[in-house]
Amino acid sequence: MTPRSALSASAALLMAVAPLPLVSGMGVAWAKPASDSSRDPLAGARTLPGLLPVHVDEAGGRVLVTLPAPTEGGLLGRYLYVTSLRTGVGSSQIGLDHGQTGDTWILAFRRIGGKVVAEYENPRFRAVGGTAAEQAAARDSFLITTTWVGDIARTNPDGSVVVDLSKFLARDAMGIAPALKAAKAGDFKLNPEASLVDPSATRVFPDNIELEARQTFTSDAPARLIESIAPDARAITLGVHHSLIRLPAPGYQPIPYDPRFGGFIQQVVDFGTPLGQNVVSGLAMRFRLEKTDPSAPRSAVKKPIVFYIDRAAPEPIRSALADGVGWWKQAFEAAGYIDAFQVKILPEDADPLDIRYNVVNWVNRATRGWSYGQAIADPRTGEIVKGSVLLGSLRTRQDMLIFEALVGAHRVGTGGPNDPVEAALARIRQLGAHEVGHSLGFEHNFAASTQNRASVMDYPAPRIGLKNGAPDLSDAYGTGIGAWDMATVRRLYGEPPPGSDRDAWFGQQAMALKNSGLRFIADADARASSAAHPWASLWDDGPDPAAELNRMIEVRRVALGNFGLGALRPGEAIETLRRKFVPIWLLHRYQVDAAAKLVGGVDFAYAVVGGGHEEATPVPPDHQRAAISSLMATLSADALRVPAGLVPMLSAGRSGARDQQFDIEVMETAGGPVFDPLIAADVSATITLDALLDANRLQRLALQQMVNPASPGASEVLARLTRDIGRATDPLSQRVATRTLLMIAGLSRDPQTPSGIAALADDTLHTASKTLAATGNNPWASSLVRLLADNDRLTAALAQLPERTPRVPPGMPIGSTGNGNPEQDWMRPD
Repeated sequence: MTPRSALSASAALLMAVAPLPLVSGMGVAWAKPASDSSRDPLAGARTLPGLLPVHVDEAGGRVLVTLPAPTEGGLLGRYLYVTSLRTGVGSSQIGLDHGQTGDTWILAFRRIGGKVVAEYENPRFRAVGGTAAEQAAARDSFLITTTWVGDIARTNPDGSVVVDLSKFLARDAMGIAPALKAAKAGDFKLNPEASLVDPSATRVFPDNIELEARQTFTSDAPARLIESIAPDARAITLGVHHSLIRLPAPGYQPIPYDPRFGGFIQQVVDFGTPLGQNVVSGLAMRFRLEKTDPSAPRSAVKKPIVFYIDRAAPEPIRSALADGVGWWKQAFEAAGYIDAFQVKILPEDADPLDIRYNVVNWVNRATRGWSYGQAIADPRTGEIVKGSVLLGSLRTRQDMLIFEALVGAHRVGTGGPNDPVEAALARIRQLGAHEVGHSLGFEHNFAASTQNRASVMDYPAPRIGLKNGAPDLSDAYGTGIGAWDMATVRRLYGEPPPGSDRDAWFGQQAMALKNSGLRFIADADARASSAAHPWASLWDDGPDPAAELNRMIEVRRVALGNFGLGALRPGEAIETLRRKFVPIWLLHRYQVDAAAKLVGGVDFAYAVVGGGHEEATPVPPDHQRAAISSLMATLSADALRVPAGLVPMLSAGRSGARDQQFDIEVMETAGGPVFDPLIAADVSATITLDALLDANRLQRLALQQMVNPASPGASEVLARLTRDIGRATDPLSQRVATRTLLMIAGLSRDPQTPSGIAALADDTLHTASKTLAATGNNPWASSLVRLLADNDRLTAALAQLPERTPRVPPGMPIGSTGNGNPEQDWMRPD
């Protein structure tokens, strides 16, 4: 079977996707029982027609549904099913945000005796094109999930059944209790007596049913994090939304995932695949987009993709979001679709959780956190049926704080290019486009920032210039989508000319991409500071990471020289200066990671046979050494010394209630509000030392030097870090030197460190100890020599090192949805 015929078989599956009965050959004729109930189960209920007849009993607190008569095997119906949160927890660290969606399931209702069973099917495992026996084997070899069992309230004369869904809706369908536990928020359990369906929230439409429940979770020992946001942390209540959706109509044509373009993937395990082809493959996730005139190069579409902006977003943010999200229209037009992508403001009477609306939701939390793009997609095909973006409202506030610190709060509202409001609105346009890109099916491209802002799917660093001796924001963010975005829309949504070979057309798109020189690197090869790819970093900028780090160090120097009370608005508490100082002091932190990836870096692509760029190549030695020099510059005394005039202002006192947003954003002090410039130096130095002393990076250096002796080796980096240790005579340089040697000692003793690197680290410590011993009667040097020579003391010191390392304040949006960064798991960005 050719790849094309395999794809056609996948498409054919959609035409007859219903699985066989659970028991092969089972045939059942359902007869109406003599009596399913002693009374009419629909007494007091009003019936809402639509996808299914839904019976709402508001007085009795019930929601019932009539399911069609069972087919062979007892199947009462099959639907897409997804849950979402009406009420959020309000914590960036925990997740569980207002508007967050759960997984999308194929939900089947089956009649078994006098019961209705609700089960999640497992469509990932299949045998497309196989015989009935092969398909049954693929299905029966893997688990399904019974998520609920309920009594049949009544069997109608036509065989349809009435069932009360109230308990089905009140169960912990979203896994809230385990999510709270995973986030260390407490061991909460669902309280069934305080969890119930909300009949008044029921909405029924021809293709979807929207239902809602209140769920209460209790804990005898809730975490402090919950106590800081809940009225009574022992019992917390969330509104959970349920959507039951008609399965998408036949006619959608899945397309294969292409690693050269990325995107989001619906994995398929097809045991019907012929020998010589992969059993495991992937389908690209995307919306269905059909031209009204398939023969035309450019055509209107049968159903445009419309994204609605939440009315909860205040002006002027709402309009800025509409502008930024609307950038995608250009790419769809270029791909041959006329007016296929639209942006509107959500109607006043529309529910943003209604499956019929793609929504950019405005979400509030106690502290700043991630925004992210979600998609509700058919798990059989990857067809997206709803896009949902969650934008954290405090992100814009944080941008304002940074820009006020850079250019002065007096510029707020001036309307010029250095107005913090204008810069923050430019950022929110980019963010809106980025997150909607995820909901359209596009993955991060963290190499785009090295190619002149080639994609909104990168994390953009503000491009801060210097003008007239001061920071300048006139080019802080780009406008519009980039060349990479145009290419990915064409690949994911474009259609080949009528009569042309689809696979050949896809290949032409990939070759055009390669010839363009555009780079693509996704999350897995970019997020970790230890990652190897030289072009893949977050919040970086510019075509040369090392040169940009040098430039950022100069921008930081100027910004620190200008920083002071001018960063505060009239009447603002002086204590706020300590919070605004942090992003200026650490202005270079992301570019440090970017430059470090040149060191031991390896340039590779997501290639296919015959597509070019099949081989990975190390970063040239001279580029690596330039990056090492740039990184070493961040450890110089000049780069680590806080201007003396700032220290008194950064030590202002605090009064009033505690603000957790403030507490997590500032550096530790020397007690109370007293600012400690040595802690600030330690924090900044630790960022660079973490990057340079990463064991994987040092091992790559050693491996590269084995092949090319001209390449810098791990020993060269270790030598550069300890070269001037004998000249550490002031408290600042001594503190950094101590930190450096202890981190090298930790490297030498870490069982995960490759043996060769551990040996080099140990030898470096020995050399440094001899250097320190030769400095004479220096109490600091003598003490450090004794520590390094005493195995027990050094072991104890290394065990205490994490606690004695100053906390680096969060840089990227803090928090997660329980299992790491939500943008890493796109269905949960930026």
